[in-house]
Amino acid sequence: MTNSTIDLMHQHGSVRSYKSDPVPRQMIETITAAGQRASTSSNLQMYSVVVTTGKAKRKRLMELCGNQKHIAQAPVFMTWCADLSRLERVCQLQGYQHESGNVENFLLAAVDVSLVMQNAALAAESLGLGMCYIGSIRNNPQEVIDLLGLPTLVFPISGMTLGWPVKAPMIRPRLPLEAVLHWECYNQDDEAYLRAYDQAMVDTGIYAGRQVTGGGEMPKSAYGWLEHSARRVSKSQREGLLKVLQKSGFALK
Repeated sequence: MTNSTIDLMHQHGSVRSYKSDPVPRQMIETITAAGQRASTSSNLQMYSVVVTTGKAKRKRLMELCGNQKHIAQAPVFMTWCADLSRLERVCQLQGYQHESGNVENFLLAAVDVSLVMQNAALAAESLGLGMCYIGSIRNNPQEVIDLLGLPTLVFPISGMTLGWPVKAPMIRPRLPLEAVLHWECYNQDDEAYLRAYDQAMVDTGIYAGRQVTGGGEMPKSAYGWLEHSARRVSKSQREGLLKVLQKSGFALK
């Protein structure tokens, strides 16, 4: 069973090579407005996005995000943020004390912005644009906050490159449906599905030359999703995030 929307979703792939052609401002506004139609907890809309089109600032963002060249190459960079600052102002207007440090409120904001930026990504792809999420926006979060002038209670969750693709992106296989879809109760007996997916990813060659350090070199025919993923999650990453979150007003009580 399918339709045009589902077909579009199945064509998603991250784009890392863009034409120099600009993206019209009206198109960016249309994409963002479509993003806003995502579900939001209690209609609180705890998100904001900062659009960067200037070359110098995009180059600086590239440097802060692991020197990924497509960040500077793409004509548009969008920084999607969890935003509780607007609700802080709402509470001030109405005479209430804002419980901004509550863990639940930060999680709600993080979910809100994730939903809105995925809606925006789908809208962009429907218009022929390509995009790529940039999780490394969190590599140097304080520097990003300073560069973009983010106020207290606004935190960058993900970046997004946006532009016209040079070529169609690679569509990577996903885990078998049986590995993620559970009926009535969680099924942990998924080794066969995981190994089948591991081989599928080896066959794509996507990890060729991209072995995560820390486990020794492996033959390309053996290094797949299982080894790549295990190495990734066995390392502590971005350990300074909590301090920056706290400095930004997210006490996380």
